[in-house]
Formats: sequence, structure tokens, C-alpha cells
Amino acid sequence: MASDFALEMLSAAALLLVFCIGVGLLVAAILFALDITQTRSAVRRNYPLIGRFRYLFEHLGTFFRQYFYAADREEMPFNREQRSWIYRAAKNLDNTASFGSTQDIHKPGTVLFANSAFPVLERDALPTTPLVIGPDTDNPYAPESIFNVSAMSFGAISKVAVEALSRGARLANCWLNTGEGGLSSYHLAGGCDIVFQIGTAKYGVRDASGQLSDARLRELADMPQVRMFELKLSQGAKAGKGGILPASKVTSEIAVIRGILPGVASISPNRHEEIGSPGELLDLIGHIRAVSGKPVGIKAVF
Repeated sequence: MASDFALEMLSAAALLLVFCIGVGLLVAAILFALDITQTRSAVRRNYPLIGRFRYLFEHLGTFFRQYFYAADREEMPFNREQRSWIYRAAKNLDNTASFGSTQDIHKPGTVLFANSAFPVLERDALPTTPLVIGPDTDNPYAPESIFNVSAMSFGAISKVAVEALSRGARLANCWLNTGEGGLSSYHLAGGCDIVFQIGTAKYGVRDASGQLSDARLRELADMPQVRMFELKLSQGAKAGKGGILPASKVTSEIAVIRGILPGVASISPNRHEEIGSPGELLDLIGHIRAVSGKPVGIKAVF
């Protein structure tokens, strides 16, 4: 009885193996036919089926380099050591490290904090006098922190990420720059100070023709959280070009915030039409400052 059952199991296993091999050969034949007839990839056409492993290994290479080959401080723009520190800080875990640093402190440009022979006791330390920005404006701004959250538009990052940055900026008592994509409710959700960035496409402060809208400027300036305006002159990530948001990312919500059509690629000009000289730059800064009553700065990439 037991031997009969064993034979039946072996027969079933053999049939399953034959079936799997048959399916595998059929799939391989289909992929071979697809590869040798397609004209989009020279690798797959010249090396049908086998050429697919190249793209698989390219994809897996990212993970192998991250976990097996790259050292803790090799990756860009943020290495494993920096990411680990951020992860622990975000989870309220201890992020201090004893016994020195893994960073090469002898590299030129490394920031070091030198010890003092007779440092000021903490009880005697005086608060740092804040730097007042725009002291001659109607609404000068005295930020509490010299470290702040730089520009990243809603659309380039998700609403969850924007709201997380807003709440984090509030906890850190620093400002959050909106990026050129306009001001959303997610920027305001955390209650932090806001720096509204005006890009070359005037997203969030444009009229129907795409020009700067004074009415929209006043509307934003009336918001207590909006403390300053920043005039963005150029795109740091794409020299000589403007910002790009693919059509697939331009949802109806993003379109309303930016003042553009939904489902259409959002491509900013490579510079402000109104600015062709230093004098015209100062004129536009003065105009925004006069309309808003708040400090106005610039972002320039050289």
C-alpha cells in the first residue's frame, strides 16, 4: 500500500516536472520569437532571450552595489552613513556615535568644530540674535534657524512628503521653501513658516496669460505663514533649461495650484521674460516687494 502511494507521488511529481519544463520551453520560445523580431533593442535582437539577462543584471546591480560593494560613505547624493543617521533620527532613536568618525576629516573643505580652552558654560550662553530679513519692508522676517528646508515642488514630490516636510520644519522652527510649483495645503499643514518661490513660469502667482498676477501676490502675502518670497532665476539641476513636470504628473489638483491645464506637461521657461539685465532684476524684486509688503530674495545658480 505504501509502495503504491509512493509510486503515485513519484508519477505526479514527474508529470509536474514535465509540465513545468514544457511551460518553460514554451515561454522561452515565445520570448525568443519576440526578441528576434522586435526592432527596439539591438541587444535582444542579436542575442535573443540571453540578452534579457543584461537588463536584469543592470537592475539588480543597484541593489548589489548598495548592500555588498559600496562603502558606507561612497554613494551619492546621500551615502549609507547619512541615510542611517536620518532614519534613526526620524524614529527618535539614539543617533550619536562614539569613538570618532568614519568621515575623512583630513579632506580639504571638511567642516570641523574646534574645541575651546575655556568654553562658555551653557547656563551663561546667550541666545543668538536673529538675522532680520527685509528690515525696511512692511513685514520683516526674523527666522529662528540658519538651517532650513530648501525648495522642492509639490508634484516633484508627493503630498505626503510635502506635509511631512512641513511638520518637520515646524518642529525644527525653520522655514520651508515651496519650490516653483506653487503653494498647496500640504505646505501649510504643519504650521511652519513658508518661503514662496516664484519660478520662471510664475506657478501659483500667474494670470490666465501666464504673466505675474499682482492680485495673486497680495492674496499669498496676506497669509501669515507666507513670510518671504524668493525669485528663482535658474534651474540648478538642468543648466540652461527650466523645470519639467511630465504630463502624467499634472493632476487636476496640481493644475489648480499651478494655474495650468491638467494632463499637459509643465515646462518652465529657462529664464524670466521680464529679466534681461541686473537693472530689470532689481525692478522685478522691487515690484514684488511693493505689492506683497514682504521680503524678497533671489535664487541664482552659477
